[in-house]
Amino acid sequence: MASTLADRECEACTSSEDPLSADEYAEYIEELDDDVWTVVDDHHLEGTYEFEDFREALEFTTEVGELAEEEWHHPDIHLRWGEVTIEMWTHKIDGLHETDFVMAARMDRIYEGFDAE
Repeated sequence: MASTLADRECEACTSSEDPLSADEYAEYIEELDDDVWTVVDDHHLEGTYEFEDFREALEFTTEVGELAEEEWHHPDIHLRWGEVTIEMWTHKIDGLHETDFVMAARMDRIYEGFDAE
């Protein structure tokens, strides 16, 4: 049985790797919540999660921060009342890597644990 994207290991890339092309990341983006995530300019992922209030958004932000520290892969996180926006790419290659999609899938999994509308 194939593992889901969220179950894959976050593997660091090397600076000699090229960013993923649209054809290469097409299979990964299909595994993410399409109500949340988009690829912007073939350069980075952007996702917005909605919550009932500030407290839930803050708790989600904390869980994403813990995940980022655990995997040593840190997104830009924008916290607002009832909303968290994530921007992510691999800075070492200034573009998208499989790990960005793995992290996004793990954030989707965290989000499933919240009572969001």
